[in-house]
Amino acid sequence: MVYVIDHPIIKVKLSRMRNKDTDSKAFRSNLVELSELMAYEVTKNYHIISFPIKTPLGPASGCKMKEKIVLVPILRAGLGMVDGFKSIIPQAPIGFVGLYRDEKTLQPIEYYCKMPESINGTNIIVLDPMLATGHSASKAIFVLKKYHPKSIKLVSIVAVKEGIDEIQKYHKDVDIYVASIDKKLNRNGYIVPGLGDAGDRIFGTK
Repeated sequence: MVYVIDHPIIKVKLSRMRNKDTDSKAFRSNLVELSELMAYEVTKNYHIISFPIKTPLGPASGCKMKEKIVLVPILRAGLGMVDGFKSIIPQAPIGFVGLYRDEKTLQPIEYYCKMPESINGTNIIVLDPMLATGHSASKAIFVLKKYHPKSIKLVSIVAVKEGIDEIQKYHKDVDIYVASIDKKLNRNGYIVPGLGDAGDRIFGTK
């Protein structure tokens, strides 16, 4: 399934991120805040369990997450979404998949992978701001499936149909959450209108 999180505040923050005059600091802060908002939607169908607590005035029933969740940003741009999700799911350990895109073939090349020991049987949330060709996200999901998780969800800020189709072609069991589905890819594989190179804008490398 593909879920477009259509919320007014998300639209406002995404507009700030799209603006070419938004500096790196403001871009990062809006990305963190937008990721927090998306985290609510992404986790809304996870299960909880009840346990007894005491308020200052008496006993009550409390709740805690039943699901074990692991956050996996795709390096490097996915790091910009971690703080937002971590603020909502502070107990979630973090794994990392490092991929870079060959600029000629547009194919992803894996250079790093580090996962928590407890990842088996968990619910993985993959973080990557841009779902363009979908090659990198698909490659990361193939890597993660080797750890036998209970489920995998992919969360991106901006996507295009080509990227969504790529994920659905190879990973029909993965739900996709986005803030916007944009018009197209250009000849270099970048999303248009998009928001530029997310990694460069997060880390100020251009």
